[in-house]
Amino acid sequence: MAVSPTLRPRRARITPKAERAQHEAPVASGTARASLYDEVTARIIGELEAGRFPWVQPWGRVDGGSGGVGPALPRNALTARRYSGVNVLILWGAVIEHGWPSQSWLTFKQALAAGGAVRKGERGTTVVYADRFVPDTEKARAEQTGDDARSVAFLKRFTVFNVAQCEGLRPDLAPDPMPLPAREIVPVAEAVIAASGVDVRIGGAKAFYAPGADFVQVPPQPAFFEQINFYRTALHELTHATGHASRLDRTLSTAFGSKDYAREELIAEMGSAFLCAALGIVPTVRHADYLASWLEVLREDNRAIFRAASAASKAADWLLARYAAAHPDSASAEPVPGDASERRAAA
Repeated sequence: MAVSPTLRPRRARITPKAERAQHEAPVASGTARASLYDEVTARIIGELEAGRFPWVQPWGRVDGGSGGVGPALPRNALTARRYSGVNVLILWGAVIEHGWPSQSWLTFKQALAAGGAVRKGERGTTVVYADRFVPDTEKARAEQTGDDARSVAFLKRFTVFNVAQCEGLRPDLAPDPMPLPAREIVPVAEAVIAASGVDVRIGGAKAFYAPGADFVQVPPQPAFFEQINFYRTALHELTHATGHASRLDRTLSTAFGSKDYAREELIAEMGSAFLCAALGIVPTVRHADYLASWLEVLREDNRAIFRAASAASKAADWLLARYAAAHPDSASAEPVPGDASERRAAA
């Protein structure tokens, strides 16, 4: 299925002082937090309604101009940590829209710390960070009553800039990962599958994950028109397998066509896309027929895309971490999980 771009990130022209304030100030609670969920969800719904999938990009400029970058996960240029969750969709969209030759990002402060600066007039891209904390008053109440302390959700938006929007940066920043040569992608994909420890069975005419028996089945490679689609499909089913109770423990035993089923398919779609990007494989849509179900879930719950994207990142990280542990000397597939201070996007 041909897919055109992209998730259009909201960008605002801001002053250095405003950028610092925006980066440091959390969205406290209530209406402000809800509006941020609504804002991001509405943009993704708009893309899906237009028949575009934010986790699948054409990896080049839409207008055919110069620039653009191949499939990879966005990362912080100062820490080398990957962004994750819904932020991947937002940052991918910005790279594709502008044809920037990098998947590396910095905050305004980090650009200064890296010896450079954001060029005058550049517009940043808004990403989000969500977490929970326990207020001191709640800790005190819990100590007095013996109850469990209740945590409070908070959501923060902050602004990042692509390194292509900066100048004067020192040369030793974390470089974009070099794409794997085509001849190496298949062996690495095979190694990721093997390192998962999941029972992967080759045969039959259908691809699926059986949660009860805990195995993945994928048709043999000759059944696919393109060899690489075998790996795209296997990674999709392996993402489902990460939800087993012995791994990441997601809700898997749901009826076909239910909303929980649609949510799990959304996780698998994005998890496969994140894994493909990490391996240098251009992601594709495996189950576009679930589009109506995904739209229904997102329209009913403004946090659904945050939760699904977060779960997809955790699944991709789990599989890449297994690969990294089995191949400690390999630099392939960007196996380092994202930094928790930058990555959470579900609450």
